[in-house]
Amino acid sequence: MSTAAAGVLFLAVLVVALVAVHVPLGDYMHRVYTSETDSYVERAIYRLIGVDSRSEQTWGAYARSVLAFSSISILFLFFFQLVQGRLPLHLHDPATTMTPGLAWNTAVSFVTNTNWQAYSGESTQGHLVQMAGLAVQNFVSAAVGMAVAIALVRGFARTRTGELGNFWVDLVRGTLRILLPIATLGALLLVAGGAIQNFHLNDQVVTGLNGAQQTVTGGPVASQEAIKELGTNGGGFYNANSAHPFENPTRWTNWLEIFLLLVISFSLPRTFGRMVGSKKQGYAIASVMASLYAMSVTFMLWFQLQHHGTVPTAVGSAMEGVEQRFGVANSAVFADSTTLTSTGAVDSFHDSYTSLGGMMALFNMQLGEVAPGGTGSGLYGMLILAVITVFVAGLMVGRTPEYLGKKINPREIKLAASYFLVTPLIVLTGTAIAMALPGERAGMLNTGPHGLSEVLYAFTSAANNNGSAFAGISVNTNWYNTALGLAMVFGRFLPIVLVLALAGSLARQGATPDSAGTLPTHRPQFVGMVAGVTLILVALTFLPMLALGPLAEGIH
Repeated sequence: MSTAAAGVLFLAVLVVALVAVHVPLGDYMHRVYTSETDSYVERAIYRLIGVDSRSEQTWGAYARSVLAFSSISILFLFFFQLVQGRLPLHLHDPATTMTPGLAWNTAVSFVTNTNWQAYSGESTQGHLVQMAGLAVQNFVSAAVGMAVAIALVRGFARTRTGELGNFWVDLVRGTLRILLPIATLGALLLVAGGAIQNFHLNDQVVTGLNGAQQTVTGGPVASQEAIKELGTNGGGFYNANSAHPFENPTRWTNWLEIFLLLVISFSLPRTFGRMVGSKKQGYAIASVMASLYAMSVTFMLWFQLQHHGTVPTAVGSAMEGVEQRFGVANSAVFADSTTLTSTGAVDSFHDSYTSLGGMMALFNMQLGEVAPGGTGSGLYGMLILAVITVFVAGLMVGRTPEYLGKKINPREIKLAASYFLVTPLIVLTGTAIAMALPGERAGMLNTGPHGLSEVLYAFTSAANNNGSAFAGISVNTNWYNTALGLAMVFGRFLPIVLVLALAGSLARQGATPDSAGTLPTHRPQFVGMVAGVTLILVALTFLPMLALGPLAEGIH
């Protein structure tokens, strides 16, 4: 079977699996977030933290809860890393000593669901920090994103109320009822596929036919790998991330990891449709996500499988930086999926992709990671784009736009527009400052357009809470640790506050009945409009930078 044919088959099986679980998983998540009963474990947690699970919060209280929980998480993880050398299961290596700058960057990274790593995991983080620090944040940061998405959906579904639910209840339920069971099953499958799960500080591995051995750090890898993908986190136990055989041993585990990083985000539109009382609306949002995903993965496969250049012509595709166990096509699907979500995991070296393949990874993140996007963040990002689309349509016909029975008034469109503008502002400002500083330009491995792409990729990844890297730039410096940390914080929490403010504004409205002038938002016409608005807005914002970076490199 040719490389291209194998890639198409790999992708086809993935699509079938995602379609098969869309309805049952989406319906299950709907039941989780609308249930009026709490389990014994949940009630014990609520008593421990002093929460009344029957009380609800306004958007302001919900936002303050998100920010308070995340702030405490950052502080805890920051100090946890600094004292890990005095705790059990550390690596007994001087390299485990984290600098305050790196500890800050890493704490922010995992709490914001970015998982950007400016260090080698196996030589820097001890097993206790990996389990009780990083893996825990993999769960709860994903649950925070899902909670915010559900709060926005309640804003559309409810009328004449200021209440959006209870953040603490949504956080606990998302973690215990959704993420934990699926991640446990995923970890067991990864162990069955060859991923390791132990407490060994060092494993002796035979690396050659002559019996030569290599010392490789062991650890609880499979359990962290499963939630790393499922929660669209992306931080690897090892520096090689999902290209490491202990994290991702075979082609079928590679397929499983891609499935895990897509499954919740592609199923949440079903949950949305059930909560607003119209399954067709859920299918429309899922169709926009699927359309953008299909276009993106098609271009990524084309750019990586083309035979332009001496070496690609000889071997049939762009093999540089690709793990031989997975091949070009499967690696391209992984790269496309991980940058269209906020996962950031890698099983190949994005810096070695063709110039246009690297551009696709950049463009995927610049879309706002909405196809299907991060766990929770993909849904609320896509709903914001739907609001902008009905506003544009309203301007065309000269009437007040409406979406799901709610009028999009000046306040709502200002919040939606601000949401869309925050991330590009962070990305472009950070990139401009880095390129203006001689010391930070010296951190680039390459000069010219590719060097610019490295810096642009770093800030795009950080501000969009993705976490993947071109890996051709030295970012473990005080300036980059601070600048990228701030990009992650603002790129995560400013949009969340704007989303919750929009949810509160919508929930206070009454229901507006459909009329002859109401734009149908469940038909293919609307699906095409949302996809078109998304592409046009991103192109207008980022095309000049892409033209100076990967496009200039590709033309050259």
